[in-house]
Amino acid sequence: MRAAKPFQLAESAIRDGFQVLTFETIGSTNDAAMALARAGGPDRCWLVARAQTSGRGRHGRIWASPPGNLYASLLLINAVPSELAPQLGFVAGVALGRALRALVGQDTRLKLKWPNDVLFDGAKLGGILLEGTALAAGGFASVLGIGVNCISYPRDLAYPATALSETGAAECAPQDVFLRLSAEFAHWLAIFAGQGFSAIRGEWLSLAIGLGAPIKISTPARHLEGRFQTIDATGRLILENEGGVVAIEAGDVLLGH
Repeated sequence: MRAAKPFQLAESAIRDGFQVLTFETIGSTNDAAMALARAGGPDRCWLVARAQTSGRGRHGRIWASPPGNLYASLLLINAVPSELAPQLGFVAGVALGRALRALVGQDTRLKLKWPNDVLFDGAKLGGILLEGTALAAGGFASVLGIGVNCISYPRDLAYPATALSETGAAECAPQDVFLRLSAEFAHWLAIFAGQGFSAIRGEWLSLAIGLGAPIKISTPARHLEGRFQTIDATGRLILENEGGVVAIEAGDVLLGH
């Protein structure tokens, strides 16, 4: 049996000070990254696993993590103040969206769904989990967990899902996805640091699904319907309905009525 290819960083990511730790199996790359942060772990450190035993998404939802897909988390130390940490989720979305667009031949059916999903032809291909913690020594650590269905996806979900292997992508191995992702993340993190969130916002909107269309949003406090107008200067979704314009910080989006 041929050994699996290693997970490698793009040369541009190495030049920008990124490093990578790889694991055959781990509970959760996000949990491991958070533990590393609390232990004084390094900035710009990727943790990548071939499989997870306790993978999770937003709100503690289970993220099925068999071998063959990508499970990666990036630890950033003091990249932004804690109040601006949510903007890193959009940096991750743009980086992942651009990496996957390249793999599917720039197919515009690959889009970003607010706030953290990647879709292909309306089916979920990947997701992002952003977490953070204040550090005992001062400062703030952000962890960006990224999962991509490379060769398989759950079949018992309440929404459609797909895998990169079903999109016609030229390369589907998680190592190939990670290599491109590491380059894109280094690029867009530098854009964010130099130009601020406005540059990321514009790029994110160029990849967004549902702009101008009717959507439903579920938050812990309420359910809303209206048209998805844009995201504002902080990343909040701007919804227009009969009551006016509403800015939403977090929620689950359902496309269409």
